[in-house]
Amino acid sequence: MRLTEGHLLGGRVRYAQPAEGFRTGIEPVLLAASVPARANERVLEGGSGAGAALLCLAARVPGVAGVGVERDAELAALAAGNARANGAGGLSFIAASLETAELAGPFDHAIANPPYHPAHATASPDPARDSAKRAAPGLLDIWVRQLAKPLRRFGSLTLILPASRLPECLAALDAVQCPAAAIHPLWPKPGRAAKLLLVQGRKFGRSPLRLLPGLVLHQPDGRFTPDADAVLRDGSPLGWE
Repeated sequence: MRLTEGHLLGGRVRYAQPAEGFRTGIEPVLLAASVPARANERVLEGGSGAGAALLCLAARVPGVAGVGVERDAELAALAAGNARANGAGGLSFIAASLETAELAGPFDHAIANPPYHPAHATASPDPARDSAKRAAPGLLDIWVRQLAKPLRRFGSLTLILPASRLPECLAALDAVQCPAAAIHPLWPKPGRAAKLLLVQGRKFGRSPLRLLPGLVLHQPDGRFTPDADAVLRDGSPLGWE
């Protein structure tokens, strides 16, 4: 596997990833910023790739423990190497399919950027990228069930996914008694429709669903907004209040 060496969070996190195939975007950084974790809490990630989300979370919350589940054994090994390179001793990565993995809880939080391209969609010319993002029918239900199962009572489950998958996501969370408590839209630019959403559920939660103001990512000229910069480069958390 040919690698590129780079950084996340404005240089705070060293990050190696495959030169070809699925490349890390801003989604895992936003996902990490959304986790309401504290030191000594445990976080489970499904589909952890080269470890970007958990690495960013560990940089923001010293002392947090994380377990990433990644079906590609080479990526899982790369994520473990990234953790060592950043001194993130509380992170570990399992080479396994989330659909069948036996995960020892309890976890305080769970996160995922699940595959979401429909099975019938046009295939990517890059097989690795296509495999990472293509979802078989019912896959989201399985991922939500597997992530919710080892959560402690009132633990959070946060997903980042396209707005078009919101009805399916809400139904999947309800089915495992982890109802959505808040939706955080991610607006590409002012006045544009949100393409991505952060959705957070709470296991056995009873709070009414809240639609939050969300985060505008880019200014009209294409630069990140100051609020987005604070999250993506400075490591600030995304508030759910």
